[in-house]
Amino acid sequence: MFWTRLGSGVILLAAIVVFFAAGGLPLAILLAVVSCIGYIELSKVLSHADESAQMTEKWKPNAPDIAAMAAILIYYGASFALYRPFGTGSGQMPRMTYALAVFALFVLTELGIYVCTFPKFSLEKIVYTIFSFFYAPFMLSFVYFARSFGDMGKYLVWLVLISSWGCDTCAYCVGILMGKHKIFPVLSPKKTLEGCLGGALGAALIGWIYGWFYVEPHLVKAGVNAGEGLPFALSLALALICLAGAVFGMIGDLAASAIKRHRKVKDYGTLIPGHGGIMDRFDSMMMTAPAAFLLAYFLMR
Repeated sequence: MFWTRLGSGVILLAAIVVFFAAGGLPLAILLAVVSCIGYIELSKVLSHADESAQMTEKWKPNAPDIAAMAAILIYYGASFALYRPFGTGSGQMPRMTYALAVFALFVLTELGIYVCTFPKFSLEKIVYTIFSFFYAPFMLSFVYFARSFGDMGKYLVWLVLISSWGCDTCAYCVGILMGKHKIFPVLSPKKTLEGCLGGALGAALIGWIYGWFYVEPHLVKAGVNAGEGLPFALSLALALICLAGAVFGMIGDLAASAIKRHRKVKDYGTLIPGHGGIMDRFDSMMMTAPAAFLLAYFLMR
């Protein structure tokens, strides 16, 4: 199991590095595919009515699911074609009016299906469908927004990875070596206070090292003032983003675990050997991505 988990982890990390570095259309396509799989996994778990049974049946899409999958593809397609990293003024948020249109049409479509087919689909099914869309595809799309964050995008996107997987690694190591105080004994018995603190501080330290030894030298080499527009050094800003992102990532990890425990399901899927499904591996990234993007916008615009 260890070698299987390690091998699939290395392959997954290599793929992430390639697509993060590429950005643009390749990253949008990857995130759209990952989001569709994540939606299927989450929707299947939420719709698992018999909590005492094993989830062995295959996922069979129905009208609400098909509408959701179409909305995911339209959303990522619109993000690639229409997203602009900044507004026309210095104080404006990025142009994302298209996102509101996609969201509104998606919710209206789901409600239309619910009304026109009543009582074929339960209210819970419609709610689960809408929630699954926002939880996985929408939150994960901030990876694309971070990568498209102007000239800083090629540096910022790695903070998402540091805040999630970097935090996980540090938390695991500190928890194994020093963990004594259980912080969520019912929800996550193996998590300790020491591990959580070690994960957050470790992610912040990695973020600072990344900023100090890599980002700032590259910006200086390119003739850019690394501290321009910032109240403090860029490396400290990146450390702060990683610290906050790590906290949000742990919340995302625990929330995904809570859903599984509520439904008495071990893993969301079996796509990634030794890790589970997309939701099992990307649950924290779905929270670190929006945190990194929004903090970077307010600190670095």
